Amino acid sequence: MTHERLGRMASVSDAGSDLDDEVSSMSSTTVSQANGSGSISNAPTVALTVPLTLPSSLTNLSGDLADHHGSPLNNFDGMVNSLGPPSPGTFKGNRSSSANSYDGDMEDMTPTKPKPCKTSYGNLSRSQSLMRSQSLTRSQSMDSMERNETPTKPRPSKHSYSDLTRSQSTDSEERDETEVLVFTEPPNRKLFCLLCKNVFKDPVITVCGHTYCRLCVTSSLFDKCPVDEMKLAVVVNNIAVSEQIGELYIHCKFGCRLAGTGLPGEFEVDPEGCPTTMRVNERREHESACGFAPVQCPNNPDCPKILKMNLDAHLETCNLCKCDHHKYGCHFVGTQEQVNEHLPNCRYEGIKEYLQTSEDRIRELGQTISQKDQEIGFLRSMLGKLSERVDRLEKSMELKINYLDENLTRMEKSVVEIDENQRGISEELIDHRHNYSMVNSELSMINARLNSGGGAYDPQQQYKCKGTFVGHQGPVWCLCVYGDYLFSGSSDKTIKVWDTCTSYTCQKTLEGHNGIVLAVCVQGNKLYSGSADCTIMVWNIDTLTHEKTLQAHENPVCTLVAANNMLFSGALKVIKVWDVHTHELKRELTGLNHWVRALVANGNHLFSGSYQTIKVWDLATLEIVHSLQTSGGSVYSIAITNHHIIAGTYENCIHVWDKNTYEQVETLTGHVGTVYALAVISAPGTTRVFSASYDRSLRVWNMENMICTQTLLRHQGSVACLATSRGRLFSGAVDSTVKVWQ
Repeated sequence: MTHERLGRMASVSDAGSDLDDEVSSMSSTTVSQANGSGSISNAPTVALTVPLTLPSSLTNLSGDLADHHGSPLNNFDGMVNSLGPPSPGTFKGNRSSSANSYDGDMEDMTPTKPKPCKTSYGNLSRSQSLMRSQSLTRSQSMDSMERNETPTKPRPSKHSYSDLTRSQSTDSEERDETEVLVFTEPPNRKLFCLLCKNVFKDPVITVCGHTYCRLCVTSSLFDKCPVDEMKLAVVVNNIAVSEQIGELYIHCKFGCRLAGTGLPGEFEVDPEGCPTTMRVNERREHESACGFAPVQCPNNPDCPKILKMNLDAHLETCNLCKCDHHKYGCHFVGTQEQVNEHLPNCRYEGIKEYLQTSEDRIRELGQTISQKDQEIGFLRSMLGKLSERVDRLEKSMELKINYLDENLTRMEKSVVEIDENQRGISEELIDHRHNYSMVNSELSMINARLNSGGGAYDPQQQYKCKGTFVGHQGPVWCLCVYGDYLFSGSSDKTIKVWDTCTSYTCQKTLEGHNGIVLAVCVQGNKLYSGSADCTIMVWNIDTLTHEKTLQAHENPVCTLVAANNMLFSGALKVIKVWDVHTHELKRELTGLNHWVRALVANGNHLFSGSYQTIKVWDLATLEIVHSLQTSGGSVYSIAITNHHIIAGTYENCIHVWDKNTYEQVETLTGHVGTVYALAVISAPGTTRVFSASYDRSLRVWNMENMICTQTLLRHQGSVACLATSRGRLFSGAVDSTVKVWQ
C-alpha cells in the first residue's frame, strides 16, 4: 500500500518532476566529461553522494520507501538502465552549486586509493557492530516519528546490497560469522561513506540530501552531516547505490586470508584458496556451495576441519562412519566399506520403511503442533486484544454506572424528600380530620345532653392545658404524685422529679435503671419504680436517693401498686407481693392468662387486668373473690369510682361495671386507639373519669350520664399515662412531655 501511495504522490507532486529533470540532465552528460574526470574503475557506479534537494513533501517520508518502486526514486532505476556503465565523473557536469562544494569536501575527506587485491570490507569494525545495537532504538524511533507509526525493526530493501551487512536471518551462527569482501578492482571513491570511510553498507538518503550508511546515520557516533552540519535522519533507502555496489566483483571469501599487516578486518587473496570471483549480490549463492568451504566431519567432531570438496574422500577412509540407521538406534561404527557390509544385516534394515513412515508421521505431527502453536499464539494475541478491549469497556461502563448511580442517588434523595413532605402533609391532614371528627362528636354529645335535659352546659367546667413539663429524652410511660412532687418514668431510663407547686421545674433526675421505666408508685416516704430491666428500685423521697434494688421478675415489670403495707408488682402471668418494710417477697399470685398491665387497690380489694379478664383479689387473704370477663383484648387500664369499675382495653373501648353487683352497665366509645390510662376526679355531686389513648387525645367522661363532655388535644404523640392531684390532671405521652390540665 505504501508503494501505491508513494507512486500517487510522485505523480501529483512537483518532487517527482524535480527528480526526473535532475536525472535526465545527468543522463545527458557526455562521455568526454566522464573521461576527463579520471575514472578509477570501469565497473558501473552510480553513487548518490551528491546532495539531493528533496521537496518538503518527501523529506517527511520514512524508510519504508526502501522496499518499493512506486516513489519518485524509481527514476534512479531508469537512470541506471539508460546510462549503461557510467564513468565516475557522470554527475559532475550537472551538480548544483552545493554539489560543487560537496565535491571539494569529498576530495578532502575521501581516503587514499586502496591497493588492489587488498581492498577489503569486513564488519565495519567491531565498534561499528556495537553502533548497530546501540543505535537501533534511536533509528526506529526517529523513523517512526517521521511516519507517525509504531517503531519497527528496519527491513533491508530487496534492492539493497544486503551482503555488505551482517546476515539478517535469524540464524545466530550466520549473524556472528565474519563477512569478508575483497574486491577484484578498487571501488569508485564515490561508493565510500564519508562517515565510516568504507564502502556503503545499506546506503540511505538523509534529510540533508546526502547518502550515508544506515548504521552510521542511526548510530550515536555521528549526529550531524559532515558537509552541511544538518542533523542526520533517514529519509529513504538509496536503491540505486545499493544495486551498483551489488554489481561489483569480489573474491570468494574462502579464497581470502587475513592481510599480512595484521590489521583486524583487512584481508587479501589466498593463492591456495578458492579462485572464483563473483558479483557481490551472488556471493551467498556461491559460498553456500563452494568446495573450499571448511566443514566438520559428520562422524567425529574431533576430526580436523576439511574442505567440502574433500569430504567424500574423507568419508571413504574414515573409521567412524555410522550406520545409516543410527538415528533409529543402531550403534555400529566403522569404515564406509564396513558400513556397507553391515547394512544388509542391520536389524533396522527390515523395518526401515516403517521407521521412515513413523519419522514422516512424527514430522507431520511436529508441523501440525507447530501450526497449532502458531494458531494458539494468534488466539492468545487476539484474546489479549479482546481482554484489553473488555477492560476498556469495563472502565467505560464503570464510569457510566457510577454516573448513573450518582444520578440515581440524587433522584432517590429527591424522592425521599418528596415522600417525607407528602407524609407530613398526609399526617397533618389526618390529624385535622381526626380533630374535626372529635370536635363534631363532642358537639353532638353536648347537644344530646342539652336536648335530653341532662344538665346545663357550664363553660367553667372545661379543662384547659395550663403548662408542659419538658426534659425527658424519650416517651413518658408512667406518672405518680406525692404531695407537691410529680414523678415521671421514661424510655430514657430515668425518673424525673417535678415541682408542681412553686417553680414547676425538674428538681432532680433519678438514674439507675438499665431499661425503660414502666411503672412508679408511692408508699409512705418511699418511691418504687419498675423497669424493663426486670428490677424494682426503692428510692427515699425525702432525700431523693436510691436505697435498694429488688431483682423482682424474670420479665419486665409492667405495673406497681401499694396497699396495706404490701407492694404488688405485675409482669407476665404473675403478681408478686412484697413487704414494704423488709422488701422481702411474701407471695406470688398466679392463675393469670397474660401480661398484667393494670393494678389498682381500692378499699379491701385489689383489681388486676390481663387478657379480657379483670380479677378481684381480697387484700386480707390474697385470694380471688371475683373475675370479670370482657371483650376488646387485653385490659390496659383500670379505674375505680364510688359506684363503678372502669376498664380501658386494647380495642379502643371503655367498659363500665357496677361495683356492687359486678354487672356491666355501659361501654363507652369514642377513642380510635388503645385506652392506655384512666384517672378519676370526684367532686360533690359529680364524678369525672379521664381516659388517655393511642389516638393522642384525652377524653373527659361524666359518670352520671355516661357521656363524653370534653376532648383534650394538645399532645403530639400517644398519651400513655395519667395522674391527678388537687383537681389537676397530669398526662404523659410518647412526645416526651408531661402536660398539666385544670
